[in-house]
Amino acid sequence: MLDLGRVDMIGRVVDYTFAKNDVIRRFRTGRISKADICDAHPELVRAASSLGSDASQRCPVCRERKLKRVSYAFGPSLRRYNGRICTPDKMEFLISKHDEFVCYEVEVCIGCYWNHLVRSFVTGRAYTSRRSAAEEAR
Repeated sequence: MLDLGRVDMIGRVVDYTFAKNDVIRRFRTGRISKADICDAHPELVRAASSLGSDASQRCPVCRERKLKRVSYAFGPSLRRYNGRICTPDKMEFLISKHDEFVCYEVEVCIGCYWNHLVRSFVTGRAYTSRRSAAEEAR
């Protein structure tokens, strides 16, 4: 996953923590069922299992497994990479070759099939060049 601490590579960020916390709160108070929220597509679970990176927290639903994070890249210039899973190495490659695209990070529990969008952000070569231009101007 791309380090948001590297602001030189990030544009607009949307964080879905509030939405996630609301879903978890409604689950824990019995307003929604486990079946309603543990509905990850088998391909997403397979991707998380084989290509996902380990998240630091445990699943908020089953509390048995650590979550996995999977990133997807979308953008018209990405062509064959559009909509595909991005490992950190692939993300760095795409950033170096494309001016702008959107990355979506999803957390997944491969045990109970919980999944939730963590954040989305815009990134690409246009955002790395902004930082370089600002540093050169100094």
